[in-house]
Formats: sequence, structure tokens, C-alpha cells
Amino acid sequence: MRNKTFQFYCFILLLGAVFLLHSSINIVEPDVYDCRKYYVPIFMDRSSLEKSVTYREAREFANPGKIYYRSPYIFVNEKYKGVHIINNSNPFHPIKEGFITAPGCIDMAVKNEILYLDNAVDLVAFDLLKKQEVSRIINIFPEPETPDKRYCPVSDRPKELIIVEWKKK
Repeated sequence: MRNKTFQFYCFILLLGAVFLLHSSINIVEPDVYDCRKYYVPIFMDRSSLEKSVTYREAREFANPGKIYYRSPYIFVNEKYKGVHIINNSNPFHPIKEGFITAPGCIDMAVKNEILYLDNAVDLVAFDLLKKQEVSRIINIFPEPETPDKRYCPVSDRPKELIIVEWKKK
């Protein structure tokens, strides 16, 4: 008799747990995410994009992203704008040396004297000594995602326009 009572209470306890778990699960139809409600794509035409990677004087940080270190330099990505170059020969007094404009840039790497960076959908090799672009591979990357990391197709645009940035509405 004692064993049957124990089994009955275990059954009731298990049944209660199932009801509690079931009631806490919300089955919701997925929302169709319309990124254009929240963000506006910034476009650039192909010919302007290919002329956009240039060396400029240093400027202030506005929206810094990834950091890359290769002695004695620090490279700081300015999201969707380019790369800050900082001379860190004296870590107590780093010096901002320049800025490489590269619309759509979110990542970079350095090998020898070449800075590799993304220029929206293109991969660009930039010679740090000559301070100029030396090579480009076009359409190697997908267009930049929205700031909340969602892919947002934009089909209603003229040909040859490339997304280089997303602005919050």
C-alpha cells in the first residue's frame, strides 16, 4: 500500500511539472523582420567605392570597433568609415598618425607593410609605406549587416549601388 501511495504522489508531481513547463512555453509566430523600419542603407556606386580608400590626416574617434596591434602600430577600426593608425612606439604617449578612409570597413589585418581591409564588399590591400591602395578583389564579401547583425536584402535600388553602412532612423 505504501509503495502505491508513493507512486501516486510521484505521478501527480510529474504531471504538475509537465503542466508548469507546458504553460511556460509560448509558441509565437515569427515576426517578419523589416529592417527598413529601423535602419536606412547608405549606398555608394561601384566607381566611387573603388576610389574611396585613401590616406588622410588623423581624426577623432567617433564609433571605434576592432583593434589590431602590430608593433609599433595600433590600428583601430572606425566602423563603416576606415582605420585609425596610431604610433605606439612610446606606450605612454601614443601618437595618432593618420586615418585610412574605407567606406564599409569593419575589419582589418596586417602582414609585413600591407594592411588588408574590407571596403564594403571588396578586399583591399593598402601599402602602409606608400600610403596607397595596391590591390583590390571585388565582390568577395557580402554587403554589411544591419547594426543588430541581421541580413537585410534591399531589392528596390538602382544597379551598381553597394551598401556601405546602415544608419539608425
